[in-house]
Amino acid sequence: MFSYIWPIALVVLSNTLYQVCAKSVPEGMNPLASLTVTYLIGAAVSCAMYYMLNRDANLFQEVRLTNWAPVVLGVVIVGLEVGFIYAFRAGWQVSVTQIVTSAAVAVILIFVGRLVYDEAITWNKIAGIIVVLAGLVLINYR
Repeated sequence: MFSYIWPIALVVLSNTLYQVCAKSVPEGMNPLASLTVTYLIGAAVSCAMYYMLNRDANLFQEVRLTNWAPVVLGVVIVGLEVGFIYAFRAGWQVSVTQIVTSAAVAVILIFVGRLVYDEAITWNKIAGIIVVLAGLVLINYR
């Protein structure tokens, strides 16, 4: 059970801290400069953890296995980060931004799951989409 729960707990904790950090980037700092610092730290931590957690680590051998996904993921993460920083600077509330984006992504991924991975769209998922969309309207209603 622990192996099932700890990754989700890590994502929740990390995402919470991520939102606080993204909202706390100094207003006068260019978001791309902030991300440069962020990714230099992230690269150093990732590299250190890779070598600490893998007895026979060979990063150069691993890099040879790279396909399109890590490359595109790097570009997409920059878009994600910059989007959140600019959303917060535009006035989005930290308590709402993550909910709105996650709900929208969840709905989109139901269709991506169907089209790309042949996952079923069940009546429960359709009902969930309706509830999510209603929730988005309610959370953004002024």
